[in-house]
Amino acid sequence: MSPRVRIVHLSQPTHAAIAAGDLDEANRLSPVPLGPIFVTESFRSTFGIRAQQLIDHPEDEPWVTGIIWDEDLGVAVGKAGFHGSPDADGMVEVGYTVDPDYRRRGYARAAMQALLDRAIAEPSVRVLRASISPDNEPSLNLVASFGLERNGEQWDEEDGLELIFEIATLSAAT
Repeated sequence: MSPRVRIVHLSQPTHAAIAAGDLDEANRLSPVPLGPIFVTESFRSTFGIRAQQLIDHPEDEPWVTGIIWDEDLGVAVGKAGFHGSPDADGMVEVGYTVDPDYRRRGYARAAMQALLDRAIAEPSVRVLRASISPDNEPSLNLVASFGLERNGEQWDEEDGLELIFEIATLSAAT
């Protein structure tokens, strides 16, 4: 049975508190409690990028990285969201990371399903994209199981070589 999750979106100040490594302030501002994983370097980096993004583009708030929240356990198990609002071509790119303490329990799959559902529900979204390191076998398998197809590669300054996978959403056909 898949875990029941939702993506909990955060305000810009909450993103900034996580980026600063201030777990107490992040928890004061967050609608859900956050654990120590949220102030590790990887999480701080992502939330730092999104904190600045939300200053520059506040309309991205309902799209960018939020918390993977397990509805039944009442616990934050990771981060997931899009890199931003749909671009001019109707593309959104997903990103997700599950806390190592919660991996191999279906959380990445549940988060990916929630993100895909969000993309399909938005008429302006035509394509959902994921860019994944070629050695990240769990994520490669996950996107393949959702029908995303490889259509290129790119070099990411932070992550190195990434393979690009995409799938058209239902709104692309209309």
